[in-house]
Order: sequence, then C-alpha cells, then structure tokens
Amino acid sequence: MSEPRSGVIVLPVYNESGTVIDVLDAVREIFDGSVVVVDDGSTDGTAAFLAARRDIELVTHAQNVGYGASLIDGFDAALQMGAAAVVTMDCDGQHEPAHIPEFLAALEECAICSGSRYLPESRTVGDAPPERQDVNRTVTEAINRATGWSLTDAFCGFKSYRAEALARLRLTEPGYAMPLELWARAYRAGLCVVEHPVERIYFEGDRSFGQDLDDPARRLAYYMHVWERALARED
Repeated sequence: MSEPRSGVIVLPVYNESGTVIDVLDAVREIFDGSVVVVDDGSTDGTAAFLAARRDIELVTHAQNVGYGASLIDGFDAALQMGAAAVVTMDCDGQHEPAHIPEFLAALEECAICSGSRYLPESRTVGDAPPERQDVNRTVTEAINRATGWSLTDAFCGFKSYRAEALARLRLTEPGYAMPLELWARAYRAGLCVVEHPVERIYFEGDRSFGQDLDDPARRLAYYMHVWERALARED
C-alpha cells in the first residue's frame, strides 16, 4: 500500500468559543499540514480566538449562511491550495482528531471515507437523543435503498475525500442537508465509499438546528426533499 495522501483539514465553525481552541490544539498535536477554518458568522467570541491563531487558514462569513455553505467554501479553499485529500471535522468536541491519519489512509481504498457512530466498533460517550437516531436511521435506510450501499450513519461530519473526487461533485445546498446532496452526487458519480468507526459523543445541551428544524418531522421532511431532489438531478 502506498503512503497516505497529504491532506488539508477543513473545520466549519459557528459559535464554538467553548471548544474551538481545544479542538485546534488537538488537531495540531497530530497534524502539521494546512488547516482551513470557516467561521460562519460567529457572534460569541469565536472570531477573536480564530483571528489570534497563526497556524490556520481562515475563511470568514460576514453573516451566518449555513453548515453546507461553510463546508462548500472550505472545500473550495482546500482545492485551491492544491490539496491531495480533504478531511472534514466538526469543531464542537465530538470528533477525535487522533483519527485523522486513519481517514487519510482510508483514501487508498476508496474515494470517500465517512465516519460512523453506529458501527459495532464505535465507542459511545453520552446518550444520543432518540429522535436524532430515528431521523438518521430513516435517512440512512433511504440512501441505502437507492444506492445499494450499506451505510450506517448518513450524517457524521468526520469524513475524508480524495481531492480529484471532491472536485467532481457540484454541491449547492447551504444548510444541514448538504451531506445528503453529497451522497446523491457521489452515487451519481460512481464513487467508492467506505465507513470508519468513530466515537458517538453527545453532550447535554447539544446544538440547535434552528430555522424550525429542531422539530424532528420538519427536519426529516427537509432532509428527504434535498436527498430526492439531488438524486433526481442528472447534471
């Protein structure tokens, strides 16, 4: 097997002042390559913490435009930097940076490696809200029916991508459902996908989705709409 691909880490951030420093420090303990942080209009002091760092490439949104938009802008920045691979992580302390080398190495096998919190090997810390598990399960099953894949976790933000594969995906969804557009585009492009176990970590007071999406039924309807629309798109 060849050496793992050199990569760029992309972290979307919105109001993560309580965790962003620790997460970036943990990333730097095991990764010395480029790190792109996309600040999606934070208003809680996150911006000041990020502005003080000299070990990241910072992309700043003047206002909050969405999780998907942040990832898309992070992808664009990484590709413009000439990345061979891109790893995405959330910045809320729920992803363990020690897995970064494993995610890069997995790209020798497939074009996309996606973290899963629901594989037998996935360690659990805290209790996942039942409604979140139900929504994830329903969407994951829909993806598997359409694609023939065997995903166990449609929504984990810990992923790695071969840069040439990522460049083929035309992504436009600005909100939390962007990963579903990504799965549809990856399927249409015939990309190989594998999963890698990661910890299932949940904290009390886990984040709000906003925009009425804290209601599980509305969130599921939004997710399925984006998935079905993206799957039907032929371009």
